Amino acid sequence: MNKVMSRSPLPRPRHRPPTRHDTRRPSSAPRRASADSRPTARTAGPQPSRSGPAPAQPPRTAPQAPAGPPRPTELFADRLLAVLSGQRPVHWMLRHTAGRAYDDLARLAARAPLRTRGARPVVRDIGYYVAREGALEVFARVAAGSRLRALAFRLELGADLRWRCTAVETGPRAAP
Repeated sequence: MNKVMSRSPLPRPRHRPPTRHDTRRPSSAPRRASADSRPTARTAGPQPSRSGPAPAQPPRTAPQAPAGPPRPTELFADRLLAVLSGQRPVHWMLRHTAGRAYDDLARLAARAPLRTRGARPVVRDIGYYVAREGALEVFARVAAGSRLRALAFRLELGADLRWRCTAVETGPRAAP
């Protein structure tokens, strides 16, 4: 079965993630007025009038389903990209590889084929082919600066039900 998927950008959170509430410290946020202490129409003074149109509110979007754990194809594409662009050392992938894949990765990382000046490279699209049960052949399109590069790798599911990279390749070497 052939499957190809596009990677959509992750939505940015609109607010800060919830933090731990420390009951020993007073809150720095202003306290909300209770229903009893809110001013009523009789006690409130003249209300200031607004001049001009009301401020535009952002459009409401449909609630999104909570994101589950990342797919192994996306996870490994990001990990391999971090190593091949020089953001992470090669040994960071040691326990995530099997067979000759670590040696191939070390050879590729020495050339740093995805390293660019300026903006970091990013994964644009990911697709995969199910070679057999428990084996995926994955390709990724990587935007590195103004260039679009190719990254291909193979994932196999081990006896411990963990995915491991067993082969990795990048596009042809650029001519100097």
